[in-house]
Amino acid sequence: MIHRLLGLFAALSCFVATTVFAEEAPMPPRDQGLWQTVIMVGIALLFFYFILWRPEQKRRRETDDKRASMKKGDKVTAMGIIGTVHKVQENTVIVQMVDGSKIEFLKAAIADVVPVGEEEQPKSSS
Repeated sequence: MIHRLLGLFAALSCFVATTVFAEEAPMPPRDQGLWQTVIMVGIALLFFYFILWRPEQKRRRETDDKRASMKKGDKVTAMGIIGTVHKVQENTVIVQMVDGSKIEFLKAAIADVVPVGEEEQPKSSS
């Protein structure tokens, strides 16, 4: 009985060894050259530039321009807090809330600026 189990184990180990250590057929050489790879990487970089980086730079430039043109009386949104600009300093802005309290924010924290006179009016549906 033990001899049969040992024989079966030996046959199984030989089968596993031949399948594990069997050499695979060599892969055919790739037809893709260096220039094709460079072109594909270039196309990917152009895609990322026009789809991701360029629109983000444009949006950031517009936001920075709005922050730079803030003046007293403008409505601003900073971290979800809406208020009116009370005073603009070099790196900070003092914003007055509806109840009269004032909070000082960094200019970089200002998310949206609505200049005086351009406040959103409800659109009438026709």
